[in-house]
Amino acid sequence: MNEPRRRRPRADAQRNRDKLLAEADAVFRQEGTNASLEGIARRAGVAVGTLYGHFPNRRALIGALLRERNQELFARGEELLAAPDAEDALTRWVYAVVEHAAAYQGLAAVLADSMDDEESELRASCLRMTEIGDQLIAKACAAGVLREDVTSADVFALMNAAAWTREHLPVEQADRLVELTLAGMRTPAA
Repeated sequence: MNEPRRRRPRADAQRNRDKLLAEADAVFRQEGTNASLEGIARRAGVAVGTLYGHFPNRRALIGALLRERNQELFARGEELLAAPDAEDALTRWVYAVVEHAAAYQGLAAVLADSMDDEESELRASCLRMTEIGDQLIAKACAAGVLREDVTSADVFALMNAAAWTREHLPVEQADRLVELTLAGMRTPAA
């Protein structure tokens, strides 16, 4: 049985989709992830129905915006999993995820909420981020870098808190939060 061939989108539909993504990126950077979807459609010069035709909900739109960035983040995670220094690899991952989650104000909360929502378009990418993080944490624990009582949940709470901090305060404050918290998670020097 032959599978039906997928049609390429019409040129005007693809242009509308591209305009919607560009405007959504600009608006989310300025106003955060709770910005008006109707306003995004208006800025893109299309009807709101066109936006919903391409992106059935806010999370689908955010997922489309993050798709390329997610792939870059996952590739970085794979590189870090192969790195010989477990402590450095985990630290770099934490900073990479914090920067990723702070791309738009409110994104850290959207990502955190998507973890438990099986219907969310963002869940698969959140699970992939978690999987990479879990492996890096396990590697750091096996190397004796982290205290025995440190859990993945602790590290993920740090990343969400630092991303939120980065959204609302200077980057330096978020970095200080990461540094201080990671220092408290490390195995004390003998």
